[in-house]
Amino acid sequence: MTIRKNQAALTADEKRRLVAALIELKRSGRYDAFVTTHNAFILGDTDNGERTGHRSPSFLPWHRRFLLEFERALQSVDPTVALPYWDWTTDRTPRASLWAPDFLGGTGRSRDGQVMDGPFAASTGNWPINVRIDGRTFLRRALGIAVRQLPTRAEVDSVLAMPTYDMAPWNSASDGFRNHLEGWRGVNLHNRVHVWVGGQMGTGVSPNDPVFWMHHAYIDKLWAEWQRRHPGSTYLPAAGTPNVVDLDETMKPWNDTTPAALLDHTPHYTFDTAG
Repeated sequence: MTIRKNQAALTADEKRRLVAALIELKRSGRYDAFVTTHNAFILGDTDNGERTGHRSPSFLPWHRRFLLEFERALQSVDPTVALPYWDWTTDRTPRASLWAPDFLGGTGRSRDGQVMDGPFAASTGNWPINVRIDGRTFLRRALGIAVRQLPTRAEVDSVLAMPTYDMAPWNSASDGFRNHLEGWRGVNLHNRVHVWVGGQMGTGVSPNDPVFWMHHAYIDKLWAEWQRRHPGSTYLPAAGTPNVVDLDETMKPWNDTTPAALLDHTPHYTFDTAG
């Protein structure tokens, strides 16, 4: 059984193995396919049209499946690797250990955002940015520049307290847990973290930054925490809702799984802590 650990608890060997698996997926071209998929859904998901990966109830099950596919790809390289999660309520500064040269590297230089240290710096040759929105072929970050503060645990708890999963109009204007977690309403959790990291993380090609996976693994963990707090609440909408994925409808691009099939993560992985 895969156990997803807090990235701060990884051993030096676990970090090394994860980095090596990421670089091998990149070298083979398999990594960039995930970036392409994510960007296509960012561009295609709209408030007033079909929406699947973002701005919609299926934001959470869609990304759960997306992470599962990616974790399986990593494990095809090294079966010992699991996706760690980044608890940004605790590791909330550019000096946190995940930004160290032995793991993800740090923020970008001021003139162009280029990450200069760590295994994903352009100088290593390991990490060309091939799926991109401009001509820059290097990983970029601007930690804490566009938005200064990452979400706090109190802000997270305020969202976890919301009893209703989602509600009409089922988009970025919705009230309820999903949209407040995604960040279009209220204290802004998920979206704010993307903007705090900056660089590619602030765009549709955000998976170019390996921290994307750790951020979303934490969002996934928060969904699991919400489910434990509200056992009587479930995914909504149930049926008959235009432009969004109902509980038992299949999700693109896989077309072989539904939100209902992804409500329970435990057949696939567990977390090192429950809350």
